[in-house]
Amino acid sequence: SAVLTVVGIAHSLGEVLILTTAGRSANSEQLEKALRTESVGDIEVLLADNEEALLGILHRIAHDRLDDDKHYLTAYNGETWNGGFDLPFVRTACISHDLDWPFPDMAYADVFGFIDRFNTNDEKGLVEVYNELIGKESCDPFEDSRTAIDAFDAGDWEPLLLHNLADIQRTRELAIIASEYVPQSDFNMKNLSP
Repeated sequence: SAVLTVVGIAHSLGEVLILTTAGRSANSEQLEKALRTESVGDIEVLLADNEEALLGILHRIAHDRLDDDKHYLTAYNGETWNGGFDLPFVRTACISHDLDWPFPDMAYADVFGFIDRFNTNDEKGLVEVYNELIGKESCDPFEDSRTAIDAFDAGDWEPLLLHNLADIQRTRELAIIASEYVPQSDFNMKNLSP
């Protein structure tokens, strides 16, 4: 069955990546050093031995660092199973481990919901839309997300984290562009409280 391997959060000061090592060896300081040049600010790599521990760390970050009144979560097609996967994976993992939902009362916006406000030449995927609208070189070492699964299986942490870092940076940059060009009324914010 699928396991959450990395959860990433980008914010104005940098990024946080939580890596499930599945009990294998990893050095967060070395990984932070390797990723530092690709970060938009500070990079923090937190290690979890398993999915349940990753969810525990995510829960602590959500409660200790995210202010429900000032922050909101953003994903790219992250809400619908078979289109995106972010929130469905987290929900299912929480159920599997009998853990509380980490984002009660957190506002959420999906960048995918307003991409049609731009001419993206019918592109819909995160990488393709990012390339159409922004086009900057990313730190992503992979052509597609399937390769990230192989990196996780091999314990090849640096490229796996670079791939996830690139995705959260792309999502954040698209959200910023949308906030500058899309009418506020087109943002479909919702509360993630169950």
